[in-house]
Amino acid sequence: MDLTGIGMGTWNIGEDPKKKKDEIASLRYGLDNGIRIIDTAEMYGEGKSEKLIGEAIKGYDRSQMYIISKFYPYHATPDLERKSLEETLTRLNTDYLDLYLLHWRGSHRLSDTVRGLEELKKEGLIRQWGVSNFDTSDMQELFSVPNGEKCYANEDLYNLDHRGVEYDLLPWQKENRVNFIGYSPFNSGEGNTIRITHNLKAVARAHDATPHQIMLAWALRSGDILSIPKAGKVTHMKENLAAQRIKLTDDELRLINSDFMQPTAKQPLAII
Repeated sequence: MDLTGIGMGTWNIGEDPKKKKDEIASLRYGLDNGIRIIDTAEMYGEGKSEKLIGEAIKGYDRSQMYIISKFYPYHATPDLERKSLEETLTRLNTDYLDLYLLHWRGSHRLSDTVRGLEELKKEGLIRQWGVSNFDTSDMQELFSVPNGEKCYANEDLYNLDHRGVEYDLLPWQKENRVNFIGYSPFNSGEGNTIRITHNLKAVARAHDATPHQIMLAWALRSGDILSIPKAGKVTHMKENLAAQRIKLTDDELRLINSDFMQPTAKQPLAII
């Protein structure tokens, strides 16, 4: 299990030319301050996110970065995966991906998808492959096809409001040595849809932090997962970096759990 800590999410980044300067500065600040992982997808702005990242990483040592991208489910056949990957690599201005993910399940057979990904891996175009928005039953089905057990990671929604994966998916992935990537630790949009409770404010005050920093520290609390918050400005990136240093006490976790309950039964997989 190698993917832990924080990476840089890029959903909605690269779509507004007025924000470009800030977004590039934010990504570079993250790279300059120890964040190695950047997560993107061909879907994000139909390639605009990947293109902006390609600009932001110019001049950096590629071997010191870990770049993740995703392909549409309707591109999940060997030929179309290759075409998508070639276009992604061109936009990112790199000759390989560290991790390539099926963005969500579609109608193509998983066996064909895996076969294509294994070919790309053998050629060195990708280092590892994985999936996104897969639930436990999807992962079990994936493991039943040839080479399916070589899945390196699964990326799912994970934050205070959406904890369903804790019930069975997180334990299953840990047992089967599949990295877990949690997206949208603040939910989507402007990150203001998770209610800021009295307890969340109290914990934030105790750490001289913002409630959003506590949300991120909470997502990172186990040390076992990778969380990929988006930061379109350097100020947000600084806050995310600082959240890594926050260690929540058992009492603080109990306070948070009283407002955002742990799952006690199987829940449908939450997806944004």
